[in-house]
Amino acid sequence: MKSILIVGCGLIGSSILRAVSEKKLFKNIFVFEKSKKNISILKKLKIKCKIINKLSNISNNLDFIIFCTPMSQYSNVTLKINKLVSNNTIITDVGSTKEQSFKNIKKILKKNTTFIPSHPITGSEVSGPKFGDKNLFKNKWCVLINEKNINKLHLSKLKSFWKKLGSNVIFMNSKQHDIIFSITSHLPHLIAYNLVKTATDFEKQKKYNLIKFSAGGLRDFSRIAASNEIMWRDIFFSNKKNMISAINLFIKNLNSFKNDITLKKNKQIINKLINTKKVRKKIIQLKQDINKPDFGR
Repeated sequence: MKSILIVGCGLIGSSILRAVSEKKLFKNIFVFEKSKKNISILKKLKIKCKIINKLSNISNNLDFIIFCTPMSQYSNVTLKINKLVSNNTIITDVGSTKEQSFKNIKKILKKNTTFIPSHPITGSEVSGPKFGDKNLFKNKWCVLINEKNINKLHLSKLKSFWKKLGSNVIFMNSKQHDIIFSITSHLPHLIAYNLVKTATDFEKQKKYNLIKFSAGGLRDFSRIAASNEIMWRDIFFSNKKNMISAINLFIKNLNSFKNDITLKKNKQIINKLINTKKVRKKIIQLKQDINKPDFGR
């Protein structure tokens, strides 16, 4: 593949830019970015690429296109890139939900064009190109969506692309992906947003300076809740069905904790606390985190 177009160059997009440039994976690198602030930052990186603010400024067909914008922009971008693609073009994305976006893009995309969703399991609460890192994908999972009738040659090339960026690649279908990540990613972020909102509401009601005395728990949740609001709105809306199921299960378990505390059910609550600690051990065993105490950054 000779040419790549990165659509949107925030944290993820600029990390891909840095990585493909460092590894010299493409002869021609195009970056579509509308933010003047982001464009200014990208120019300071002095990476050999062509930054454009209009997709019509590209005249040749592209080998590889990757969407790194909020998912609410996918449909508009897809309409604009239809003139730039051929049967040989591979189109992917980095969004956190797949089933709905996959259906929407396939409806708009030119026939016989390959779109294979990707989800690199990485990122941060910070956003913008200044935080990009060429090693962001190293030793991280990247999920590729393998649905029926997907071009197997293109799927193999996309797998190779992510592996060259350092990712460990795994395949899922879009439905399975969205169910799994509604629990492992989307619900935790929703809880973080709600917990911080609860703390600020409580602070206003009681007129206590809570934030000044943030303990480790609130501090860690506030980091997650500092994530990009547009991105997470899009995730919650596009994965609505699974989010509602996850929220309902969370409410059920929260009420169970509430009942145990109200009735002082010692055995039941101790068992809950012990069993949840096992998950932390499993996460460390699977090398998803390190067993190192955090007493405050």
